[in-house]
Amino acid sequence: MRFRILASIGLLSLALLSGCASHKQARVQVPPPPPAESTTPPVAADREQPAATASSHPSHPSKETAKDKVEEILTIPADAVPLSTETGLASWYGAPYHNRRGSNGEVYNMNAMTAAHRTLPLGSIVRVTNVKSGHAALVRITDRGPFVEGRILDVSYAAAKQLDIWQPGVARVKLEVMQTPTSPATGGRWAVQIGSFGKQKDASEMAEHLARRYRTAKVAQIASPVGTWWVRVRVLNDDRQRAEALMHETETKEGSVYLVRLD
Repeated sequence: MRFRILASIGLLSLALLSGCASHKQARVQVPPPPPAESTTPPVAADREQPAATASSHPSHPSKETAKDKVEEILTIPADAVPLSTETGLASWYGAPYHNRRGSNGEVYNMNAMTAAHRTLPLGSIVRVTNVKSGHAALVRITDRGPFVEGRILDVSYAAAKQLDIWQPGVARVKLEVMQTPTSPATGGRWAVQIGSFGKQKDASEMAEHLARRYRTAKVAQIASPVGTWWVRVRVLNDDRQRAEALMHETETKEGSVYLVRLD
């Protein structure tokens, strides 16, 4: 009898110990993941031309996606002869213009092989050669600029890497026009761009003055992502001769006056 009682007590103790053990959880300290390595390239130094009008700029650029990292592949026939050649300084631009709409309506991707030019038809393919290093690349004209004296081209970040322009910021290049969707010499929609203005008030005063002076012209203010302002004047019928005449007649203490093709 005593043996049965002791055996029962033993079994009951084992059951209680098993129950307690089942509720205890082992705690393991998991170290936090390492911080993500930044792959954002540096910002180009001094592009002054806005990528689009203020109304088309989102308040915040969209996040970079995998598509942003795909470089555009451009080709031309092996026997293609340049339509024209130009030599001058080229710069590059990346953020904060990345993921904002360019003059051709596309979202600017600084990792694609594109560039900005003031007067070549949008969609033109040009071959750019760094005069010093000899490195060359094909780029597609998708935007307008650069609106800085002495410069003829603004290339994307990807193109700047291939052309050895990324680190110095500016380099002397030879620009060869290889293909154009329309004639560079005839037709087109032309305007005059003035600035840049550090304050919106100064841009507004210039716009009001030009609107009174040229009653048939369409005058607009343009805000850039870097906080500057521009004034763009579209003459009657977007005529090139009218735009060139307005360009020569206009003077400003803020920046310079440029002829620009809108298409």
